[in-house]
Amino acid sequence: MTTRIGMGLVGPGFVGAHHIDAVRRLGFVEVVAIAASSEASARKKADALGVAKAYGSYEALVADPDVHVVHNTTPNYLHVPVILAALARRKHVVSDKPLAMTAGDARRLLDAASDAGVVHAVTFNYRGNPLVQQAREMIAGGELGDVHFVHGAYLQDWLLEETDFSWRLEPDKGGESSAVGDIGSHWCDLVQHVTGRRIVEVLSDLTTVIGTRLKPAESIEAFARGGRDRRQAVSIHSEDLASILLRFEGGAKGSVSVGQVCAGHKNGLWFEVNGRQASVRWLQERQNELWIGRRNAANGTLAKDPSLLAPAARAYAHLPGGHQEGWADAFCNVIRDIYTFIAEGRRMSDHRPPAFATFEDGYHAACVVDAILESHRRGAVWTKVGEAVLTKVRLKPDATA
Repeated sequence: MTTRIGMGLVGPGFVGAHHIDAVRRLGFVEVVAIAASSEASARKKADALGVAKAYGSYEALVADPDVHVVHNTTPNYLHVPVILAALARRKHVVSDKPLAMTAGDARRLLDAASDAGVVHAVTFNYRGNPLVQQAREMIAGGELGDVHFVHGAYLQDWLLEETDFSWRLEPDKGGESSAVGDIGSHWCDLVQHVTGRRIVEVLSDLTTVIGTRLKPAESIEAFARGGRDRRQAVSIHSEDLASILLRFEGGAKGSVSVGQVCAGHKNGLWFEVNGRQASVRWLQERQNELWIGRRNAANGTLAKDPSLLAPAARAYAHLPGGHQEGWADAFCNVIRDIYTFIAEGRRMSDHRPPAFATFEDGYHAACVVDAILESHRRGAVWTKVGEAVLTKVRLKPDATA
C-alpha cells in the first residue's frame, strides 16, 4: 500500500487494545489517536499503547484530519452519538458489536452510513476463523445436504458472583438485554453467516439468576474481578441466562443457550449444523478443529491446515498445519478484510470478503435481539424478527467535513 490509512480509536477498554493490535499487524495502517472520557485517561492509555495523540472527547478525535477510520469500542449507549459524529465527518467506521441498543437505533446508523457513502463494518470477529469459513464453504457447496437443525451455545462464567459487575448489566448503558445482546448477538450472526440463512422467528425464555449485585464505586473492565470494598447493592433486571428456540429461512429449526453465569465456561461458544448428508461442529475454545459427522462413514476432525481447506477458507489461515492460530488471529482477519476493502477504494455496493460484517448485519442482529426480548415479554411465544420501521435519517451537511 502506497498510502497509509490513519485510524482513531474511541473507547480504549478491553477490546480497544485488540483493535489497535490488529490494525498494526496489517502494516499499512497508522494508529493516529485515542479518545477517552477525559484527556488524562486518554493520555494514559495512549502512552501505554504507543499512540501519539490523545483526546478527551470523541468530537475532537473525529475532527482530526489525519484520522480516516474511526473505531468505536465505547459502551453501547455511546454508539449512536460517536458513530453519527464520525459519519458527519465522512469517516469510515468500524464498530464493536452490538451496533446499537435497539433495532431502531441500528437502522438509524445504517441509513446514516449509507447516506455518508463511507465504509461501515461491525466486528463480528468469529467470522474470521479459517474453520468457520471452511464450514461455510462446505454448507454452500452442498456437502451437508439440506440443513434442518442449527444448535449450540455461548456460555461464560465472568458474571457468576454477586461481586461481578459491568456496565453491560445497566439498561441505560448496555441496553435492555445483557447476555443476549453482548454474546448472543455473536452466536446469532455466526450461524447465519455460516449457514447462509437468516433467523426469522424466535421463542425465548430469559432469566436473571443473580438479582442483586454489588456495584463497585469505580468502573472496571470486562472480565476483571474486584473485592467487596466500597460496593453498593443494586437490583438487576437484565438477563444473565437465556434459552432460545429458532426458526431459519428455508425451514431449518434451531436452539441456543446463552449465559454468563455458567461455572467453568470462559468463552464457550460452539455451534453445530445438521444436514441430511452430514454435520459440522465448531468449538471456539478448540478453534483449530472442525468436527464432521456422517451416518455411513467414519466421523472425522479436520485440523486447521491450509492445504486441506477450501480455497476461500484457506485465505484466512496464515500458518502451516500444526501451527495453531487463535482469537487474535481471527480478529485480525476481520480487520484485514475491512482495511483492504478501504485501501482499494471500494464502495459498499461492491463485492465484500466473507468475514466483513456491515451495519446491515449489525442491524439484523439487533432485530433478532429485539425479537428475543419481545418473545419473553409476551410469555415465551413465537415472535417474528421484524424490520424496524423508521423514517430515514439524513445527515445534515457539515461545512467542516
